[in-house]
Amino acid sequence: MNNEVRPLTKVLLSILTVLIAIWLIAPMLIVFPISFSGDASFQFPPRSWSTRWYESFFTNSQWTDALGNSAVIGILVAVIATVLGTIAALAINRSTSRLARSAQTLMLTPMIVPPIIAGAGIYTFFLNADLVGTIFGFVMVHVTLALPLVVIAVNASLSGYDRTLELAAASLGANRLKTFFTVTVPLIAPGLLAGAVFAFVTSFDEVIIAQFMVSPSLTTLPIMMYTSVTRTTDPTIAAASALVLGAILVAFCLYQFVVVPLTRSSRNRGPAA
Repeated sequence: MNNEVRPLTKVLLSILTVLIAIWLIAPMLIVFPISFSGDASFQFPPRSWSTRWYESFFTNSQWTDALGNSAVIGILVAVIATVLGTIAALAINRSTSRLARSAQTLMLTPMIVPPIIAGAGIYTFFLNADLVGTIFGFVMVHVTLALPLVVIAVNASLSGYDRTLELAAASLGANRLKTFFTVTVPLIAPGLLAGAVFAFVTSFDEVIIAQFMVSPSLTTLPIMMYTSVTRTTDPTIAAASALVLGAILVAFCLYQFVVVPLTRSSRNRGPAA
């Protein structure tokens, strides 16, 4: 009897999960048809269809400059946060000191501190250091915000990591650097890539602290979108939102259906020493 109930329970839970996912995602997907509306209003469903708002987005230098700034900052944050987060995760995972867990907790504090409080403190410090409205300042702040996500993702990969493979590589003559890149990195690649994606999305989508960092010469796409929705009723924001949402969906789909299978296949073949 129990064996018959369990498959039914799994089916019901799967259906419930799908319904909850649709309920959460459906409001975001409405952005796509609105972005092709021919009306100068946020009406759904649209009464007419047009690409005028995409033309408005790509022909307006304010929107394109903001998109470029967000892309550059996001890529830099993804690279730097992934490198630093991986080093920190390896150090914490392999440390035998009692301070390792305290260090991990300390690194997670950016996820606990309210963004508005962090933004006020960052603005005061960065204003005195002339870093407000600079790419370097944005990158520093967003790396701090993204670092905990990278540490968590890499730690998840390290939880099932077999360190005897490193000893085997060393016994075959590989030095530490070669062992790291040919054994460690391929085995924890899913965590590295997930951390990089999370870091990029965190930077690309951050708006609260960015309000303290922008200047007339440097703004980001989330700030442009926030300004558009609070000060005007320009549906260009629908096109911008559709582009951002589409980019995020493509990134996660590539990770889930391309990167993860390739990583698993390389792991099954075994790391090269």
